[in-house]
Amino acid sequence: MAQVQVEITTFGYLHDTPPADAHLVADLRRHFRDPHRDPRMRYLTAHDVEVRERVMATPGIAALVDALEAATAAYLAGPVTAPVRLAVGCAGGRHRAAVVGAELQQRVRARGIEVELVHRDLGKDVVHR
Repeated sequence: MAQVQVEITTFGYLHDTPPADAHLVADLRRHFRDPHRDPRMRYLTAHDVEVRERVMATPGIAALVDALEAATAAYLAGPVTAPVRLAVGCAGGRHRAAVVGAELQQRVRARGIEVELVHRDLGKDVVHR
């Protein structure tokens, strides 16, 4: 099995703080619309097509994923001795962060790079706010 070169953790700020060992943390809470606000989406997750489509159609999300992919490549270009760790967070960790993390994983993996993706809070209860 190939050695993991990139570790992506998605999370929800309302559950806990970002992973302390991340090289880069992307905070999606304030700049991108939240599917949680739509009662039809609230109990869905990034595993649902409707959520993935809604998040990826949000203005700015595709550019953010491009930027995260470029940042990952920049970290990997350095004298890497350990995996590059990225953390992507939103309010609850079920929608925006999980979709962006999964999209980033696909793009980085398509470059032939071994990627591990952990959705830390995706399975936790919906945070009512």
